[in-house]
Amino acid sequence: MKKELKLFDVPKIDSIQDMILKSARRFGNKLALEDLNTSPIGRVTYEELLSYILKFGSALKHVGLKEKTHIAIIGENRVQWAISYLACMCFNYVVVPIDKNLTSNEIFNILHESDSEAVIFSGSFSSMMAEAKLSLKNLRYFICMDETLEDKNFVSMIKLISDAKESQLEDLPVINPNELAEIIFTSGSLGRAKGVMLSQKNLASNLMDMTSMIRITENDRFLSVLPIHHTYECTCGMLCPLYSGSSVHYARSLKTIVDDLQKVKATILLAVPLLYDKMFKRIMKSIKEDKIKSFIVPPLLKLTNLISLVGLKEIKKKIFAELHRRFGGAIRLFIAGGAAPDPLVAKGLREFGFNFVQGYGLTETSPILTLNRIDNFMDNAAGLPLPTVELKINEPDELGSGEIWAKGPNVMLGYYKNEKMTNAVFENGWFKTGDIGYVDDNGFLHINGRKKNVIISRSGKNVFPEEIEDLLNRSQFILESLVYGEKDLKHDEIIAAMIVPDAEAFIEKSELEKIQISDELIEKVIGEEIEKINKELASYKQIRKFYIREQEFEKTTTQKIKRYLVSTE
Repeated sequence: MKKELKLFDVPKIDSIQDMILKSARRFGNKLALEDLNTSPIGRVTYEELLSYILKFGSALKHVGLKEKTHIAIIGENRVQWAISYLACMCFNYVVVPIDKNLTSNEIFNILHESDSEAVIFSGSFSSMMAEAKLSLKNLRYFICMDETLEDKNFVSMIKLISDAKESQLEDLPVINPNELAEIIFTSGSLGRAKGVMLSQKNLASNLMDMTSMIRITENDRFLSVLPIHHTYECTCGMLCPLYSGSSVHYARSLKTIVDDLQKVKATILLAVPLLYDKMFKRIMKSIKEDKIKSFIVPPLLKLTNLISLVGLKEIKKKIFAELHRRFGGAIRLFIAGGAAPDPLVAKGLREFGFNFVQGYGLTETSPILTLNRIDNFMDNAAGLPLPTVELKINEPDELGSGEIWAKGPNVMLGYYKNEKMTNAVFENGWFKTGDIGYVDDNGFLHINGRKKNVIISRSGKNVFPEEIEDLLNRSQFILESLVYGEKDLKHDEIIAAMIVPDAEAFIEKSELEKIQISDELIEKVIGEEIEKINKELASYKQIRKFYIREQEFEKTTTQKIKRYLVSTE
């Protein structure tokens, strides 16, 4: 039986320009953005943010950049990155956010493929941009967020802003929300570059949809830790707070997250599942190592679970106040995205009094398609479709699983300069996500895995590597894993796994049991872990071979393994 829940009323916006103007009027001198690292523009209120956007936008016009010019941005999470992005949106440029962790080769390729004529970059990219200046002739404007002596032809962003006359609001160009506003490259390597084209309408519709399902208010404080170029962080971690009147605080680094949460008393954290996994493991480890806590906490969890059932939800926060203080004492919501979180971690954090929800989407969908809600969730589901999103399962099998197709105002315009690839992912107005899943009787979407990763077992059944990897990664001795199909001597497809052992767990075992870490020990322990996991799996899904790998896998920004780089020969 589907549970109907009322949607929250949210302000209507037609574009990102519209959103910025309305937020500046509504939230005025309230803090909008703050850098926790020292930077040239450290913090801005909503009014100041609009003023910086107007000055920087008019400066870009003044140097000769015409509307619809493609402008790339690369740098660390900071206020100036946000100002650059929003100035492009408000002044009708096409913004190209670039992953700062790519190689110089990949960055040059995106600058070339995107037809960018200008690039805004942080000082750490000065020498790379001096090199780009020699080889990329289409790039004519180099704007640095920091002071640099690298090249006398680089323009200072701060100087451009300080010299600019602030545009009047009536000078802002008229935005057509349906036109191209942003190109996001999901892969940077030569021949693999795929530029997702999004409009301001795509982004605006996603903002209205997500905040109608999860209430975000002007009292919320977001700690920004994920790379800002990524659609998940950019839409949900920057645009969404600015639309809702919240403040965004840019963390100093991944290592300082706990300190930064305490410093800003953050209420919302957006992160990838890996971060929550580590966080939960540390919590459980600290309880296990403390004799009193290890005795008291388990019964307290059971007791507070019972009390919560009768409506006293806040009891957990009071009982586990010490744990909440560790994260700043104000956390209202943990949001996971970019990959599927472990349902046991979600349930575990919730049992300590933290709200935890996950969503699902792709860069191509701006990015959210489905979302769990605080008062209507399933830890093993990707969520309910957003209000304006339609989903259908194409050609479902006997269990109801098939490729997930989506339709809605948040679906991309297509891939930049790649009509063939665009046509391949659209059919009769439906976007093919490439993910396999099903919708349950309550309307929740469940993801099985990526279509291209599916292994066909000897019995002809589909095996989803991600499902097995989730089980493997729960083992304390396994840091990460990759499951794939391998041909055996009879040329049948068997399930194999590459395992990266967790060094910390093996060191702990070695010290506790006074034994030497050796290849034999690692093989034995991992073998035993796989035996346990195989007992939870149907026979056709069981792991028949495993290999130990020393190096961690290369990963994307959202910590997904780059499978195409892994040789399974």
